[in-house]
Amino acid sequence: MPNLQQLIENSRVNESIANKLFEIETEILACQSSQELLQRLLELIKEKFTLTGISLLLAEPTPISYLLGVKLQSSWHQQNSRQVSAETLKAFHPDNKPLLCNEPGSLKPVLPQSLLAGAESVALIPLRLENKLFASLLFTDCDKNRFHPALGTLHLEQLGVKASLCLSNALIRDQLEYMAHYDRLTGVANRRLMESTISEELVRQRRYGVPFSLLFIDCNKFKQINDTYGHDCGDKVLTYVADQLSQLIRENDHCFRYAGDEFVITLAGQSYQEARAVAKRLMAFFQNNPMPYQDQKLAVTISCGVAQSKGQENMDELLKAADQDLYRIKSAQPS
Repeated sequence: MPNLQQLIENSRVNESIANKLFEIETEILACQSSQELLQRLLELIKEKFTLTGISLLLAEPTPISYLLGVKLQSSWHQQNSRQVSAETLKAFHPDNKPLLCNEPGSLKPVLPQSLLAGAESVALIPLRLENKLFASLLFTDCDKNRFHPALGTLHLEQLGVKASLCLSNALIRDQLEYMAHYDRLTGVANRRLMESTISEELVRQRRYGVPFSLLFIDCNKFKQINDTYGHDCGDKVLTYVADQLSQLIRENDHCFRYAGDEFVITLAGQSYQEARAVAKRLMAFFQNNPMPYQDQKLAVTISCGVAQSKGQENMDELLKAADQDLYRIKSAQPS
């Protein structure tokens, strides 16, 4: 039976761990997105518990459908998260409990060796959403006794539950924000976000005198494509056009779905002549790159109207000018 001094020391250790977990929980509750939460969570745990390393293992394929919308695009997330098979993750947590191991060599066949560099002991903490295992927090330490299998896992279980709850809330916020600002079919920003972006660009232009132009785009003969191949094909055309436009413009330019087969691209810092050159380049791309569809190549082309703000127009006037330019271009095309 432990003596009194040992019980007191254990109590102090538990109190210290509980305080650190409370501090972590308080900080991550303030995070506004799942990406921010994951980054802050890992940074805080590594700092407060002085770990050698920490990573996030994500199940592949994910059992949570809306995680597909979460893109870990930053270099930080790419360095600190890894995809592992869902079967591997389940094998780590058959009873939904943390796994402690001070023989990390036994994990090398199933985990990237880079994650275990310098590790003498390892802890894996399951994360669950909608009662489904979707990830595991991997802690590594150079102390062989830090995560000994005989140690208790209560605090690690508490950390996993709290992290899962906070992440669930952040993902719900992500989804609501995505649905409010992005088109579900094509994945590009919608009209609401377009209005906000154009308004900001117009304010910036008037304040600093920088040029600002936009393109008004539609798909040529889109109704004919729908009537000939069906609406499923029409949806694929819209997705193809949106994907290609997003890839062909600069990082600080933005593509929006305006309505139906119409898109708008904002060109920050570009004059009318520069915008016209962009329009020609985009139209030439689609002219030369038909869309793969079933066993054939489907001709998908676009027309682009151009307008540059002179500093006096509001958003509606600028869009109308670009739409009129688009109409002029389409009227000049052979039927």
